Amino acid sequence: MNWSNLLETVMLLCFGAAWPLSIAKSWRARTAKGKSIGFLLVILTGYVAGIIRVTIEKGLMNFLIIPYTVNFLMVACDTCLWFRNRRLDRLSNL
Repeated sequence: MNWSNLLETVMLLCFGAAWPLSIAKSWRARTAKGKSIGFLLVILTGYVAGIIRVTIEKGLMNFLIIPYTVNFLMVACDTCLWFRNRRLDRLSNL
């Protein structure tokens, strides 16, 4: 393993550490207020780009595909919760 891969993995683990907290907050809050769908979509796009880069440069068997995919799935979960919470916000305003 080279330093570049190690440092990229550490970066992904640090970024990924925040998403479970964000998911838990979204689940408990039951509101989309204070959460930006644009931000979530930009982050999802970034993780897709990372997955594509790793796949093109190193193939699917490279270990970096794992943290990129896990992070993508966590942000996707938070995005789904944003849509749920937006629906709940609309229902509470009726």
